Amino acid sequence: MQILDSAWLIPVIPLVSAGVLALAGRRLKEPIAGWVATVAVGASFVLSFGQLIALVGRPPEARTFVRTLYEWIPAGGFRVPVSYRIDPLSVVMILLITGVGALIHLYAIGYMKGDRDFTRFFFYLNLFVGSMLVLVLADNYLLLFVGWELVGACSYLLIGFWYQSSPNATAAKKAFVVNRVGDFGFVVGLMLIFSVVGSLDYGAVFSIAPSVMTAAMATAVCLCLLVGATGKSAQIPLYVWLPDAMAGPTPVSALIHAATMVTAGVYMIARSFVLWDLSPTAQGITVAIGIITALVAAVIAIGQFNIKKVLAYSTVSQLGYMIAGVGVGGAGYAAGIFHLLAHGFFKALLFLCAGSVIVGMHHEEDMRKMGGLRTKMPITFITYTIGFLALDGIFPFAGYFSKDGILAALFEHGTWWSQVAWALGLVGAFLTATYMARQWFMVFFGKPRWDEDVHPHESPWLMTVPLIVLAIPSTLFGTAGLPGFNQLHRWLEPVFGVAGGEPELLNATTFALLLTSLVVAGSGLVVGWAIWYRATADQRATLAGRLGGVVPFVRNKLYVDEAYAATFERPGYRLTAVLGDEMDQRGIDWLVMGTGAAFKRAGAWFSKGQNGLIRAYAAVMGAGALVFVVYVLARGVSR
Repeated sequence: MQILDSAWLIPVIPLVSAGVLALAGRRLKEPIAGWVATVAVGASFVLSFGQLIALVGRPPEARTFVRTLYEWIPAGGFRVPVSYRIDPLSVVMILLITGVGALIHLYAIGYMKGDRDFTRFFFYLNLFVGSMLVLVLADNYLLLFVGWELVGACSYLLIGFWYQSSPNATAAKKAFVVNRVGDFGFVVGLMLIFSVVGSLDYGAVFSIAPSVMTAAMATAVCLCLLVGATGKSAQIPLYVWLPDAMAGPTPVSALIHAATMVTAGVYMIARSFVLWDLSPTAQGITVAIGIITALVAAVIAIGQFNIKKVLAYSTVSQLGYMIAGVGVGGAGYAAGIFHLLAHGFFKALLFLCAGSVIVGMHHEEDMRKMGGLRTKMPITFITYTIGFLALDGIFPFAGYFSKDGILAALFEHGTWWSQVAWALGLVGAFLTATYMARQWFMVFFGKPRWDEDVHPHESPWLMTVPLIVLAIPSTLFGTAGLPGFNQLHRWLEPVFGVAGGEPELLNATTFALLLTSLVVAGSGLVVGWAIWYRATADQRATLAGRLGGVVPFVRNKLYVDEAYAATFERPGYRLTAVLGDEMDQRGIDWLVMGTGAAFKRAGAWFSKGQNGLIRAYAAVMGAGALVFVVYVLARGVSR
């Protein structure tokens, strides 16, 4: 059997492993359940790497392999098969999901040690990875939607894993409800596609849509799909669930933010690039949403003190760059995927480092109670520093080239709005470097601020080995985006066409863009150093006083959650109360209970005739017979 024919096993292995863990339950003791789950995802990674080797051995024009497993929905003219697509885009996605996912599984064996629901956790984790693999390997929109919904369900289960705590359960429900809003738009978009094209198969949609879909219809389709992407990839206005997702265990945060759910929206837009190319309006709106989200999330991150929430808002911001990249079209498609991959490495690294800090600090997450940890946790410090520099976009780390590719695509697009987006993207890069420098200095430098009963320590090898492994691509993956060498763009050329075409050699414009982004990121680092390392506490307090109401505004996340509560939540509660009190109790209940009471009273009245006297019954029967005879005679006379 050819290696490409075995691709269907890539999602099946973790899904079967999830089934085994579900059936075994607590009978499968710790750490065996964790190793079973980790080996399953590792096996999928090996198979995924085999797909890469198989495609490399083919000429670029033959690097798309589609295989139908069976007919799923045969309903008249609507036919949907279960089929998978192996091409350069799906291969890089499955390598990220299984590679980073396996490392997170390994890390979780140490992180979740002693948890009473250890096996259940790994059941959810395997199911999550398997669902995301279904999503990216699907060859039609409906099968993609199955994976899309499954990762949403898994995120609900994992965010609320420690559901005994009310805030955790609330965060899980918030993620579930917000994503349902986005999914409604996504479903409408699929209906529009089918109404115009008559199919949901990628091959049919992408070949037929350019000839039958008007610009207005393409805009409507893309905007509906974009609504779904704003939910899954946490963009304005549906980003509010992702920071609260920190309620789950840290390995969950790493998996959601780096390799699974939040990348789904970016992947879906990149996969649907043919539709976006038909609508410049949709491209402009997509870029605007992405860049505004990147800025807003970066501003909010500056004011957070929870170590994981800073990284959560950072993810929202970086997803904004990815959405802007795949939204601008052209070289932006490959640039957005490049940043998705690079971000998957260094954001997984940062979250796992944060988890290491939390474990070492006896589950303390407030950065104000940390400080000076670089000497207590040297491996965590070094690997965190690599991830921090990669996220900041410092040369030569991965984030420098991947983020710069998006900014370059915006700049070179040539429209006024893309130029504005490029400038705002630079502002976001400056803010990113600033808030990450703030976190780095607060956690690892300065005087210790932890409580006396806390004794920080380095994490066990099960947790530090994944950090070391992830630090390698966080450092070196940027070489795939070197100008004049950009192998990733060449690799993706069979998918995106000109979007992944031969990159230009380093010229004056490219050099100026690279230098500008480096200077901007470096300036952010300097500002972070000056405020959170060089300045005293009194000087920082003075600065906060000068900023006045800006500081509480930022620390309270711009009061976005409060605005949503005032606009939707509280009116919804009031409407529910009105419907429950007035319509249900006084309306529906009155009608139902009143009808029952009326029949009861009627029954009581008629029951008076049931007195048990035979002569009374005979009289009634006689009267009835007499009425019947009179009726028959009357009908005869009338005829």
